[in-house]
Amino acid sequence: MPLFSRKTTDVPAEASASEPEGSEIVRASRSYTPAKGKATPKRTEAQRRKAEPPPANRREALKRAREKSRADRAESMAGMKAGDERFLLPRDKGPERRLVRDYVDSRRTVGTWFFGGAFLIFFLIQVRDPRIAAAANIIWLLLALAVVVDSFFICRKIKKLIKENYPKTTQRMGSLYMYAVMRGITFRRMRMPNPQVKIGDPVVPTKA
Repeated sequence: MPLFSRKTTDVPAEASASEPEGSEIVRASRSYTPAKGKATPKRTEAQRRKAEPPPANRREALKRAREKSRADRAESMAGMKAGDERFLLPRDKGPERRLVRDYVDSRRTVGTWFFGGAFLIFFLIQVRDPRIAAAANIIWLLLALAVVVDSFFICRKIKKLIKENYPKTTQRMGSLYMYAVMRGITFRRMRMPNPQVKIGDPVVPTKA
């Protein structure tokens, strides 16, 4: 054998012993991303959510479309009831209209009794007794007069609130008066959007 050659079996035991440990470090480093000064942000729920597979057929596509349309309608109705500007009809949009709604909803109005009284008077008129019919007519006139007087005070207060809070408004006052009167003669539970204030609560105007 050559004098200065050495066999592969003469490799130090320390090198062979350290090889598995080094390979483990290399394999671990391949699956680890070192920090860059700040923690890695977590993925959002939308990112973790798997993409919805495409519909298998036309029937399934129509079913998904109906479900989406139903969900959109439910969201729109909920937003409209809550007074969300994104879902309101054009007649209900704007801070001025919201102020009118809140003022009408914060007080008791004679108009809420108008239709109930009208039904009662209608049945009283059917009675053959002329005295009852005459009394029903008088009650009807008094009720109508009370609605007119109450509406007058509502409109006067609304005019004051609008001028104080929205002096540069482009809304026509006559339109706001009619909006208030129609809401005032509607039963509270049937008003749309739903009342956002309770009776007696202070009215807080929103920014234009």
